[in-house]
Amino acid sequence: MSGVKPLDPRLIRHARATAGHLAALVALGVGTAVTVIAGAQLIADTLAAIVHGAAPGTLVRPLAALAAVFAARALIAWATEAEGHHAAARVKSALRRKLLARAVALPPADRPTATVTTLATTGIDALDGYFAKYLPQLVLAVLVPGAILARLAVTDPVTAVIIAVTLPLIPIFMILIGLATRAATRNRYTALTRLSHHFLDVVAGLPTLKVFGRAGHQAHTIATITDSYRRATMRTLRIAFLSALVLELLATLSVALVAVGIGLRLVDGHIGLATALLVLILAPEAYLPLRAVGTHFHASADGLAAAEEVFRVLDTTPRATGGTAPPDTITDIHLDGVSVTHPGRPAATPPPVELHLRPGELVALAGPSGTGKSTLLAVLLGFTAPTAGRVLINGYDLADFDADAWRHRIGWAAQQPYLHPGTLADNIRLGRPDAPEVFVAAAARDACLDLPLSTPVGEHGAGLSAGQRRRVGLARALLRDTPILLLDEPTAGLDPATEAAVLSRLRARAAAGRIVLIVSHRPGALAAADRTVTLAATAVGS
Repeated sequence: MSGVKPLDPRLIRHARATAGHLAALVALGVGTAVTVIAGAQLIADTLAAIVHGAAPGTLVRPLAALAAVFAARALIAWATEAEGHHAAARVKSALRRKLLARAVALPPADRPTATVTTLATTGIDALDGYFAKYLPQLVLAVLVPGAILARLAVTDPVTAVIIAVTLPLIPIFMILIGLATRAATRNRYTALTRLSHHFLDVVAGLPTLKVFGRAGHQAHTIATITDSYRRATMRTLRIAFLSALVLELLATLSVALVAVGIGLRLVDGHIGLATALLVLILAPEAYLPLRAVGTHFHASADGLAAAEEVFRVLDTTPRATGGTAPPDTITDIHLDGVSVTHPGRPAATPPPVELHLRPGELVALAGPSGTGKSTLLAVLLGFTAPTAGRVLINGYDLADFDADAWRHRIGWAAQQPYLHPGTLADNIRLGRPDAPEVFVAAAARDACLDLPLSTPVGEHGAGLSAGQRRRVGLARALLRDTPILLLDEPTAGLDPATEAAVLSRLRARAAAGRIVLIVSHRPGALAAADRTVTLAATAVGS
């Protein structure tokens, strides 16, 4: 399983703040290494001088220098943490912008909505631990032990050799523990995504579930997924606690080995007191950054897993479309054996469809749920590529046209239109933001929407009935005044009189030379159509 490397090049490519952050960390790391060695040298010299009976007056200058070194080290530690938090904020902002831009660029069929939702909220926020704690310690783990080994190689080569031999044991065990942690974190993140996805679906469909008495079953399902997430979290924490114990034990034994050697040589007179003190002070400092890396790795594991998912979305290439402008006048849309086979499904939905759509007629698309009616609309919109067959526009392949330019020729009303907080006019005007008020009012009348344009609309259409929400979507499509209308269940939830009025307006649009295709189960809509195309599991009738 692939994962994010300690310094993944994709972070630098997708978030330029990472490069500047690394440069600042290296500079701060050098300062930390200098203050560690300088502080150890001052402490060793001062203690040795006291043991050897130095006069109190001679200690003023080294003690003042030692205080200055401690102050400098504290200032560097503060600057490192502050730089980490600032870098995390900049990187998270850049990744969120790129993630959302890529999600919008992907066609709906290829858009991992639940994954993007989780990443854009809690997922990317987990990068705080990576940039504020893990990455600074990683830089220190390279610079500080190297500087200490170089200093000890001059002062006490024997101790330098002992540290050089034992020091790699910590990274080796960290790698082994990291492999287990990465797998556990991946399982935890997958459980969180699944929980998020299912919870959002349940909340969106809660009214329907209550009507059919299935809310209790879904509560049990959410409880099961939540328990899976809890177990994955506890498994990750267990590995984190055990790994901290292993790393602490290794570092403690290594320092003890150095201390025993120093003590024996000091007793034998093979090493001076000041040198022995310097070695004893520097030895723990050599292991400390590596131990801290192991500790903070677990704090950053969620961020690393989230970053891997972000890169997976960013590396998803949108389906290529042609660059040719579609014709201004649409005389014929021919679905030539169009079918779509979805991953994990053996049968095509829809099955191969042969259909001609021409201006001046209203065509209804019928068939049982799951036969691919909405998928066929997605093919016509250019969001889904047909697995077999092709869509011909005036004899030219739709795949050769610029997708955005083609969609400007289409007025589309979804089965569940998106509505945002604002007024009724604001929501209708989404179809054409620059439309004058008189055009918005005309579109509302054509959709038989008998509400004032100033009517407030809440989140997801709160305050409107299901039929009114669909008529807002229809008015939005009509406002675009396009040569093609694709409507998914535009009359669902309407009473017969209102449905007849809406269909009468749609027939008038068709009579004016537009192509009108509606998906519907309603007998009234099918009866009003000039032609009805029925999709079945294995055949197409017309």
